[in-house]
Amino acid sequence: SVSMSPELYDRRTVLRLSTATLATLSTAGCLSGQASSGQTVTMPANFTFEPKTATIETGETVTWTNESDIKHTVTAYEDEILDGAAYFASGGFESERAARNRVTEGLIAPGENYEHTFEEPGTYGYFCIPHEGSGMVGIVRVK
Repeated sequence: SVSMSPELYDRRTVLRLSTATLATLSTAGCLSGQASSGQTVTMPANFTFEPKTATIETGETVTWTNESDIKHTVTAYEDEILDGAAYFASGGFESERAARNRVTEGLIAPGENYEHTFEEPGTYGYFCIPHEGSGMVGIVRVK
């Protein structure tokens, strides 16, 4: 009779366990409610934000996902930020000038994303620094 080697059995057990662990981890994010509240804005290959205007409720999060093969930024127009509302920019900058001066630190690589939670209602204009001239601008409308 052929007996299974202990190593092979152990490895299978480990594989089975790690798959189960991964499945648990990937659903954990959904259970907290984070994934469902808000909107995803994609950056496809044509220098746009889609949708161009994202509409969310106060307290929700917008997640920008770079689906193109080049780097982009998400940078708020500072003069469109309402009094009391937080400035937002990929790279975590506090101002539009800082974001423009240190553009490489705010770049979102292909397949990466950036998110921001909007606590104040209003209309927020934003853009991609390298591709602003190509019309890569968008709006977040917070109700």
